[in-house]
Amino acid sequence: MSQPSQASAPNKPQPNQPQPRSRAELITFGIASLLLATVVGLVGYTWLDEQQQQPPLLSVLNTEPIRAAKGQFYVPITVTNSGGDTAESVHVLAELRIGGTIVETGTLEIDFLSSKEEAEGAFIFSRDPRQGQLSLRVASYKLP
Repeated sequence: MSQPSQASAPNKPQPNQPQPRSRAELITFGIASLLLATVVGLVGYTWLDEQQQQPPLLSVLNTEPIRAAKGQFYVPITVTNSGGDTAESVHVLAELRIGGTIVETGTLEIDFLSSKEEAEGAFIFSRDPRQGQLSLRVASYKLP
């Protein structure tokens, strides 16, 4: 009698062995892995970037000479945000002291000042600021 052959048919998979992945499955897996790695990378970059952001760093300078016109004195200023975050409602104060006494004050509000941005404005006084001591400062701001 003849013995049946122990060899299995070439197209029939073995019950305990995994089937090889088709080309379409491998391409789909590669694309899904790339998308997942991109999302994880972007989330990590955003988190690290927020950790390194600096708060607004605001400064105010008198950038041009004081000019007089019709009995008023104009003091041009430039406000600079050299920090990392945006500042809203930036309040700038000016105080004019003559003889140690505050004789005039002024306020200026800048609505929006993003990182590395400058805004220009002017204070107007009825007394000559060159005759006293003029102090300029940023008093407050809020974060958006």
